[in-house]
Formats: sequence, structure tokens, C-alpha cells
Amino acid sequence: MLCKLAWGNVRRAGRDYLVYLLTLTLGVTVFYAFNTVSMQVDIAGIKEEGLSELMGSMLGYLTYFLAGVMAFLMVYANNFIMKRRKKEFGLYQVLGMRRGRVATIMALETVFVSVGAFVAGIVLGVGLSQLMTFFTASLFKTQIANFHFFFSVHAFNLTLACMLVMFVLTLLLNLRAVRRTKLIELMGAERRNESIKTRNPWIAIAIFVVGVVLVGVAYYRLLRNGFPLTATEGKLQEAMNQFGITTAMVTVGTFALFWGLSGMLIKLLQSLRSVYWRGLNMFTVRQLAAKVNTVCFSMGVIAMILFLAITSVTCGMSIANVMNENLERYNPVDVSQTYVYYTPETLDYYKEYVNPSEADRMVLADATVDLYAAWHGERKSADNNDETGKKVNIADVAGEHVQIDSYLSYPLGGSGPSVVAGEMCKAMGEKLPKALEGSNADAMGLYVTPASQYNKLRQMMGEEPVSIGRDQYLLTCDMGGELGDLYTKYMAGGHTLTLDGHELKPATDKSDEDTAAIANSAMGSNPGTVVVADELLSQLNLQPYSSNLLVNYKQGMDTTEADESIKYTLLDNLLVDGKEPGSWGVFITRSEMYTQAAQMNGMISYLAIYIGFVLVVACAAILSIQQLSNVADGSRSYRVLAQIGCDDRQIRHSVMAQQAVFFLFPLAVGLAHSFVALKVIIELVSIFGDMSIAGTVGLTCAIFLAAYGGYFLVTYLMSAGMVQAAIATRYSE
Repeated sequence: MLCKLAWGNVRRAGRDYLVYLLTLTLGVTVFYAFNTVSMQVDIAGIKEEGLSELMGSMLGYLTYFLAGVMAFLMVYANNFIMKRRKKEFGLYQVLGMRRGRVATIMALETVFVSVGAFVAGIVLGVGLSQLMTFFTASLFKTQIANFHFFFSVHAFNLTLACMLVMFVLTLLLNLRAVRRTKLIELMGAERRNESIKTRNPWIAIAIFVVGVVLVGVAYYRLLRNGFPLTATEGKLQEAMNQFGITTAMVTVGTFALFWGLSGMLIKLLQSLRSVYWRGLNMFTVRQLAAKVNTVCFSMGVIAMILFLAITSVTCGMSIANVMNENLERYNPVDVSQTYVYYTPETLDYYKEYVNPSEADRMVLADATVDLYAAWHGERKSADNNDETGKKVNIADVAGEHVQIDSYLSYPLGGSGPSVVAGEMCKAMGEKLPKALEGSNADAMGLYVTPASQYNKLRQMMGEEPVSIGRDQYLLTCDMGGELGDLYTKYMAGGHTLTLDGHELKPATDKSDEDTAAIANSAMGSNPGTVVVADELLSQLNLQPYSSNLLVNYKQGMDTTEADESIKYTLLDNLLVDGKEPGSWGVFITRSEMYTQAAQMNGMISYLAIYIGFVLVVACAAILSIQQLSNVADGSRSYRVLAQIGCDDRQIRHSVMAQQAVFFLFPLAVGLAHSFVALKVIIELVSIFGDMSIAGTVGLTCAIFLAAYGGYFLVTYLMSAGMVQAAIATRYSE
């Protein structure tokens, strides 16, 4: 009997359960689909060892956090259902039903709805996970050789566990509400007048203006100071403090803006008398002002969450795209090995902070060494613990190769670079690129390298050599973007450079970026190099900084086998007269870098979409439930409007206008915050290449519109039905 009654209640009150059902179904769908990523990786043909476990573990832990967000939403949505049905539960008790049986009916209703949402969500999640396999393959740049239908027991169990926790939490709160609420409160819930407090409009306007000013000043500070990512160690704390002040200003300003919104709306529309007195506009504005007073804090929170969601999704995926687009330029050869020389600064650092006893065998480098001849050592296992006993020599796999020596732009034993980006900008009357402001770029200066090595690299890459005379120079940079444009503009303007008293003229009018990489890397290895004639460089006696050995494998050699044969090589210490002039640096293969970039792009994309979608659903669901509660509370007002002659269409338009304001205002503020933050991020990333966010913004907008716009539509349709039901009883009281 109780089951039949509970099932009938669910069918009859289906409209009230719609937001709860929709949110729970979306949560189950997303949780299941994203937690099948380990199986998707395997089917997509991604062979990287441990990747599926890593991504599965990361998304699993993230699911627990997002499940907490969804649990809060379920409780919030359930409160709306309880509020709508208090009179019904009170009537059960008036008719003689004990509270325990009422609680049982509520528990059964929760079970029916939760099971229905879970089943629907799993079905949709299974379908979505099949489609996501192709998305995974495209992210990791692989081909699906053997696609087959799959079902993840692990994802099912994880999703079921999260849903059970939500169900138990919701059920306990429902039972608590029934047991602690008095019968007279249940029966009189629908007639209880809403307490509406309006603020002094002039005070509200003043607070609104303060909020706008705080947000505006915060925007200005962020655009001027940027993010504290490029500050040197000495200025980092100050930069962090300034960024903290900016963050506090935009946060306080956002909440102040929404707090004063009601007074601003009233005064603004009252000044437009032809608009204010038209139709139901006066009623609509008064309703908005009253409701904004009660939800201003939640609107501020929603605006900030939307800002974080939009910025994280757009920024994360765009940065990953920039890296992928430039991978070919950043990784010119099959394998590269770096050797870093000791300078006076590094020797002092080792002696003071690292190991003074080891510093005795270190010596200031006064010349570069031949890395090709020195590359030999013992091959280790993958965990670097057990020796394999195999001696490794680069000559076993090397075909074409070149060594690029980089020198600092000051003489041996000296200090203070003579070629720096800051001075170049001053000579052109330009500002330093945003990403270099506050960094140590000028302290390091540009590198100097001989023309013969540079031209040999060009020949390896199928390009013609460049003629550089004794009194000429060429600027190279593999990062492209704003930094490459700076060097091109400097050379095109005919500006000279001075190295140890030698004045040099540009050899060409364009900075080279396509053949400028001096090592395999993820984000570029050459922030700026001055290429000069070998004859001049031999006279300058500059301080060696690093050497990079760039190697292409022998023709016809399998890349995978070659990579495997030289991986995990522990190179012997390179000694000159019994002393170490430097230490071995980064060893990286092109295939390894491509794999790492694909992994990073995949993980960033998955995390960004997962977090962004759930956060947007959370915001939209909160707004939806708030608006449905507002309509339920104001049903008597809509009934009165109908009784005095207002037609149904005008009333529905008033409801839509109110809900549009509540949905669009937080979105507009979140978008404004995101626009300013993305502008700063784009300037920061532009040093590595042109960052285009058009495609990512399109994907982000599609995801957000589907969730946010869908909730707005569902909210309006449910509200229109509730208003229609209230109007239909206009003559019953």
C-alpha cells in the first residue's frame, strides 16, 4: 500500500522532482563516463605504461570532490521538494497516518526517483563513454584499431557508491524534517506570508557603485601587474601580496555589486517612467528587488564559480593547444642531450648551499667540450637501481648530429650581459613583453653561438645556410609569438648590437624561429640567441653556458628500438684535467616529448571539461531551485494579479524576465571577470606562441550553453506550469 502511494506521488509530483531528477541523472552520466577513462585509453591504442592508471586515479579522486558538490545540490533540490509538499505531508497526518509511515513514504519516493535517475544516468553514461573513446584517441593522436563495446565495473561501482552517499544523506535530512516540523507548520506552509525586506535604495546604490569601483580597480591592477608567475625570487613575495589584494578587491566588489543591485534596479527603471509603468514592469522590478536582497550572496558565489569554470576550461585547453601546435618546432631531432657549464654564480651556489666538499672538484669552464666524444656510460634499468651491464655509446645509433654551444654575452670571469631584451626594447621605444617584466631575463641576457654550428643545424633540417659576416649578427628564437616578433622588429629596424666593443649589424631583417631550437623541449629551448661569425666569437673569449648535442638516428633505424637502446644511460662524469667544468643536463627523445605532450594535453582537457561541466551544472541547478522556490512563494501574488485582470501572457513574461535577470547577471559578471583574466593569460602565453582561444571558447560555450541554457529552459517551463496552476485556483479561495 505504501509503495503504491509513494509511486503515485512520484508520478503526480513529477514536475516538482524534475530538477532533482535532471541534476542527479547528469551527475551519474558524467561520473560514469569520465571514470571509464582507463578503458578508453586502452581501446584508443595508447601504449604509454601507467597512463591509464594515472588518469583513472586522478579522475577518481576528483570524482569524490565533485560528488560532494553534487551532494550539496541534491540536498538543496530536495529542500525545494519538501517545501512544495509540506501541506501534503501534513494532510497525511491529519488523516491519521503516523509520522513513521509518512517518513516511509518519503523514503520510498526518494528510492524511486534515485533509482530512476541512476538507471537513466548509467544508460546515458555508457553511451557517452563509447563516444568519448574517439575523443580520447584524437587528444592523444592515436588511431583506434579495434573498437568494441565496453562496460566498466569500476566506474559503475564508484558512481553507485557516490549516489548511495547522496541518497542516504538526502533521506536522513527528509526524515529529520518530517519528525521535527510541527503539524500546524505543515498545514499552514502554503499560506504563510513571505517576509520581504527592501533596503534603502540610496544606500544600495552607494554599495553598488562601491562594488563597481572595486571590480574596476581590480581589473586595472590585474592588467597592469599581471599574475605573479614571472617575478624573480626577491620580488615574488611582494608580487604575491599585490595579487592577493587584487583578488580580495574583485571578490568583495562582486558581492557588493550584487548586494546593491536591487536599489540600482529600482532607481534606474523608476527614472525611465515610460518603461517602469508599462505592463507589469513595476511588479517585476519590485519582485526582483525583494528576491535579490535574499540571494545576493549566492549570486556572488555563482558568479565567482562561473568565472573559475570558464577561465580554467578555456585557459587550460588553450595552453595545451599552443604546446601541441609548436611541438614540431620545439623538437627538431630524434634525441638531444644538454651539458651545463659552471659559471662563477653556480660555483658559489654549490659551495654555499649544496655540497662544499664536492665543489672542490668543480672548476670554472673556460672552453666547451665535445659531447659526442664524451657520450658513453652504463645503461641502467627503468627504475635506475639495477645495472644491465651494457655499455652505451651514442655512435651506435647516431647519424647526422650537431653540437650547439651557447655562451653568455660577457667575457670569461666577467658579469653583466651586454645583450639584453630590455635594452633592445628601449632602443626601439617599445615596452618589454609582459611575460618578461619582473623576470630574470635581463640578468641572463641573450646567448651567443657560432654561425658554423647554426648553419649545420639548418642543413640537418633541410634548410640553406645563412651568410653571417664578421661584423654581422642574426637573432634566433624558437618560441615565436611576441618574443620572436620583438627580435624581428629589432633586426628589421637596422639596430646594431655591441659585443665586447665590437659593433655588429643585422645580417637579415627577420628573426629565425623554424630552425632555432637548440634542444628538444616542451615549451621552447631558445629564448634568444645571437648568432655571430666563428672568427669573431673566437676573439671574444665569452663565458660558456651550455652545450646541446642534437642527434638524428641512422637512416633506416627503427626509432622505437633506437630510443630503447640509449634510454636510462648513466653518463660518466666529464673531466678536464681531473676537474669537472660542468654537469650533464636534460636528455630527451622526440618521441618521448610527443608522448608527454599528448598525455598533458589529454589530462588537462579531461580535467578542465570535467570540472567545468560539473561546476556549471552546480551553478545552474542552484539558480533553478532558487527561482522555483521564488515562484512557489509568490504563487499567491500571481493569483491576485490574475484576479484583478492581468492576462496569463503578461504574468508569464514577468516570470521569465525575473528568471532571466537571475540567470544572466551572474553569468555576465563571471564572463567579465574571465575576459580580463584571459587577456592577461594570453599576454603571458604569447611569449611562447600565438595563443588562439577561438576554438576552445566555442567548445566551452557549447558545453556551458547546453547545461546553463538547458536549466534556464527547464526552470521557466516548470515555473510557467506552477503559475498556471496557481491562476487556475483564482476562484477557489
